[in-house]
Amino acid sequence: MTGEATYRAARMVSAGVQEHFEAQLNEARQKGEERLAQAPSKQTIETMIDRAFWASLRREEGYSPKISLAYLPPEEASMPLLLEERLPFSSYTLTKMAPGVERPGIHLGVWEEEGQLYIWGSTQNLPNFCFVLDVSEPGLLVVKYRRKQGFGKFSNVAVLIGDQVKMVDQSSARLPDCMSLLTSLLSSDSATEDDSVNVLVQLAVSMRRHAHGGSLLIVPADTYAWHDSIIHPIRYAVKPAYTGLAELLQSQVEFGSQSLWKEALRKEVDNLAGLTAIDGATIINDRYELLAFGTKIARRKGGAPVEKILTTEPVIGGVAAVVSSALNGGTRHLSAAQFVHDQRNALALVASQDGRFTIFTWSACEDMVQAHQIDALLL
Repeated sequence: MTGEATYRAARMVSAGVQEHFEAQLNEARQKGEERLAQAPSKQTIETMIDRAFWASLRREEGYSPKISLAYLPPEEASMPLLLEERLPFSSYTLTKMAPGVERPGIHLGVWEEEGQLYIWGSTQNLPNFCFVLDVSEPGLLVVKYRRKQGFGKFSNVAVLIGDQVKMVDQSSARLPDCMSLLTSLLSSDSATEDDSVNVLVQLAVSMRRHAHGGSLLIVPADTYAWHDSIIHPIRYAVKPAYTGLAELLQSQVEFGSQSLWKEALRKEVDNLAGLTAIDGATIINDRYELLAFGTKIARRKGGAPVEKILTTEPVIGGVAAVVSSALNGGTRHLSAAQFVHDQRNALALVASQDGRFTIFTWSACEDMVQAHQIDALLL
């Protein structure tokens, strides 16, 4: 790996990313965990980000590359697809190979020998804490790693958008009022997560993926208080409540095959998240039973309008700020904030068409609605 990276952000972020992976792996070794990946060096990280960035700006037959790179030797991959001759790790090679490996779950294997990176093939199975670099769209790269159990979303470490760098702040999970969904996204260990929280993560990812924008309200079960914050009649009320996702969560043991259960769960999550693309809010309870969709939110009778919102973003250097509710997004965001202001045991997930994703909760510590901007965690 000769020559300095020409993408300035690669030089800016490489040291912090390298320290993060070293710390995660050292902690895992101390716990006696097995099948751990090897941490890349600062130079390796800088080179991979640099070449991937320039590849993201190229086009192959009119399409921009979407590709996932994993740093590991072929012998540490399970059932790898091996090339007879290794390929040079260059932006040209990445652009040429991207159309064949752009589907989710496929990673190009990258390793090095005598200071030179090369591509050895592809794999769908990675060791724990394996360094992964996703090229999501032109100029947008995400550094992440596989969670221990291999199910659910990868954990993000850094997001690079052109000349902008966002390093995820793992310590945000230890702050007061840090809800379980945010803790789950920041956690490196999906084995410690409650299954229902993991499903909320999957719902958030699926909502963002359909790119139509939408709102999902999660209300307590066995109460109808949320009716006071919805315009009636409810055009798309569901009665009895649809329990497909809830029943699937309870039938994991009975399902027999773990892989089949996970696939069925993904389909149910996508079906439910798809309803959020319909104009209006989708409502489920905390047992994941569907109650309504396409609903219109209104201020509760006698309730005060939401005026101020505490905004946070779990990235290093991110500063919490109290802003006017009118300045925190459009109508969809304002109505979700009002709903949580009136229904303080509820949770609102809001996806924008441009990829922004916000979770609204009630902060007992601050006595106001809190808006967690988490799009950097969902990429």
